Amino acid sequence: QLHLVESGGTSVQTGGSVRLSCAASGAMPSTYCVGWFRQAPGKVSEGVAAVAHNGQTSIRDNVKGRFTISRNENNNTITLQGNNLKPEDSATYWCAVETGDFCTRTYCYTGCGRFANRGQGTLVTVSS
Repeated sequence: QLHLVESGGTSVQTGGSVRLSCAASGAMPSTYCVGWFRQAPGKVSEGVAAVAHNGQTSIRDNVKGRFTISRNENNNTITLQGNNLKPEDSATYWCAVETGDFCTRTYCYTGCGRFANRGQGTLVTVSS
């Protein structure tokens, strides 16, 4: 089974940047949709961005222009880059993979499937 490990969480000041990595080990499926999610204390989790095996990406509306997602097929790493961070971006971020047909054949976004296979998460703290 695919094993996901996140890294890159850190503490930054408002306006700073963070680069989160999701390293996948094990057999990477030929078709997939990997999403980045986050949850702040006391709040519900939300999807941030997703990228498919074919490079198709989706970004949550309220972070567009600040967050980008990319994949590196050579080392099976999915990267979430966040710029101009705000205190409300503070959260535990995790990546998860979905291989269902809708996500991989129609449209890959964080709401397209269950994304049950996930990593442990990494903490991002943005101070004002």
